[in-house]
Amino acid sequence: MSATILHRGFLRASLKPVSRLGVQITCFKSPVLGSLTGLHQHRLASSKTLKCSEEDALKLLNEQRKLRPSSPHFTIYEPQLTWYSSIANRVTGCALSAGFYAYALGYMAMPSSMPLDSDTVVQLVASSPEWAKIAGKAVVALPFTYHTFNGVRHLAWDMGYLLDLKTSYTAGYTVLGLTAVSTVGLALI
Repeated sequence: MSATILHRGFLRASLKPVSRLGVQITCFKSPVLGSLTGLHQHRLASSKTLKCSEEDALKLLNEQRKLRPSSPHFTIYEPQLTWYSSIANRVTGCALSAGFYAYALGYMAMPSSMPLDSDTVVQLVASSPEWAKIAGKAVVALPFTYHTFNGVRHLAWDMGYLLDLKTSYTAGYTVLGLTAVSTVGLALI
């Protein structure tokens, strides 16, 4: 069916000149090469520049911007699990990197009177209340476990597994479930 529509379009184009947006396109049918040869364009409108002040140019530019079609925003699309998992994977990766860099820079930058070595961190954690320990471990465990399990999912995709829609969603929900269980488990250790 599409070949018929395409053929009719070429046939129609070879029979008469077409004018769109001030550009006249003339097609003629070559007996040897067919109807696509000899495309010529003739511009019916002329282009010339206008000398104007900066105010007038800005005003003209703003008027032209009002006439542009506006592009659709993400809100017209239905949210997908793959969007959220991709965004969460990037956010957790950045959060883990930022945490490791902050600790390393803090370790190097702290003066000797206020050490940030592992003995000090162990003493700080040991002296903290139980709720703070669990909350702190959960804050570290959540991005770590999510990023790890979602990384395994990405490796499966790289090897050609879990690529159809149903298994991709199943793997996404599996990653979320494993993340929840392992975060709770690691936080309560």
